[in-house]
Amino acid sequence: MIDPVLRDIALWTAALVRQFPELTEELAPGRPGPAGHGPTAPRPDLDELVRAERQEALLLHKLHGLTGAGRGAAPIRLHVSDAIRDVTDGVVELEEAVRARLGLPRPGRAAVVERLRRVAALLGDVAQDPVLARHMRDELRRMARRCARALGDAESVVRVSGRCPWCDSVSLRAFPDRRAVLCVNPACVCTEEGCGCHDDPAYRHVWLEEGWPELAAAAGCGAEEFAAAMEEVPC
Repeated sequence: MIDPVLRDIALWTAALVRQFPELTEELAPGRPGPAGHGPTAPRPDLDELVRAERQEALLLHKLHGLTGAGRGAAPIRLHVSDAIRDVTDGVVELEEAVRARLGLPRPGRAAVVERLRRVAALLGDVAQDPVLARHMRDELRRMARRCARALGDAESVVRVSGRCPWCDSVSLRAFPDRRAVLCVNPACVCTEEGCGCHDDPAYRHVWLEEGWPELAAAAGCGAEEFAAAMEEVPC
């Protein structure tokens, strides 16, 4: 049986490989390609493109209060540009950290998708280091979620049975993207001193994977239900 952490790494890596090129298309949608042959294909060196266009857009915004226009006169979407920058930096840092942890030489320069494929190729070695594997999973999941938000994809939510141990309402929901169970009742307030629910209306109680058995016992349901709900993966 495949290790669930390694399975998630493979899934989130595949999601990022698919999503990241879509971000470059969303940066300035409808930009014409050379000689009117359709949209421009993603370029090999995305870093330079993003850096130049974001600087141009920020300069125009600072000087004139305007959103910058790309070469095809399509508005640059700064939230997409920020997501590209965040994911690009994150993938570079992740690859460097993984190779350093495994005692491998520092990686050469490459585009984001190529770096992701190089990291995926190290999965066999990563499997021997549970701490590194969990770090990879968490970072890849975070970046895939960032891509999904920038692309306008809604986060999946799965209803689960049982009652919240704090507010006793049937408000527990599984969020597969986060591998977490949350109480979505905005009126939920616990008895723990200093908890954010006492002074932050947006606060939601969160149970991560290691806390599911305890939550299941308190909620009157089975922890296996939470695990089953997390099987909803990016497609």
